[in-house]
Amino acid sequence: MKISIYKMGISVILLMIVIYPTSQAEAPTPGSSTDPVITKSYFDQNTLSEAKVKEIVASAIAANAGAGQPSGSNGGTGTSTPATMKVVQLQNGQTLYAGAGAEFIVRTGRVLAVSNDENGIPDVTGGKDLAAGTEVALNHLLIFPAEGRGIKPSPKNTADIFVMVRGSYLLLNADGSKAAQ
Repeated sequence: MKISIYKMGISVILLMIVIYPTSQAEAPTPGSSTDPVITKSYFDQNTLSEAKVKEIVASAIAANAGAGQPSGSNGGTGTSTPATMKVVQLQNGQTLYAGAGAEFIVRTGRVLAVSNDENGIPDVTGGKDLAAGTEVALNHLLIFPAEGRGIKPSPKNTADIFVMVRGSYLLLNADGSKAAQ
């Protein structure tokens, strides 16, 4: 008899443990400092609408457009901001020289790197410097840290050459004259 009362007592205790968990998370009370209730007017006054966000972004872009950055010259045909990409067609016999800080992306055709010194042209996409005479891969971003470097058509080229250019550049014919744009 003592054993069955003992077993019954243990069963009741185990049942209480299963039915009533020992730790229950307390839900926050609505309106308390951990779960404040706000009104719609408070929400509307203290949040930004989509239109207001667009207005703030547009005014910030307009205020910072070209701040501290000179605009580049496009072969004497006018100026553009550094963010503007221009498509330049390179003919056989021409050389496209970059101004300091200019960027080129060769889109079609085969071109070679040109440099007036032993320094190469940084190919950012390929992660290497291109020495003078090296063929430039299509769709690779080239950055020109100094003037006197550029690109020219490869003797093996048979296609039209189109280059996207950002920044200043100079397009010269084989005889050294400035090419018409």
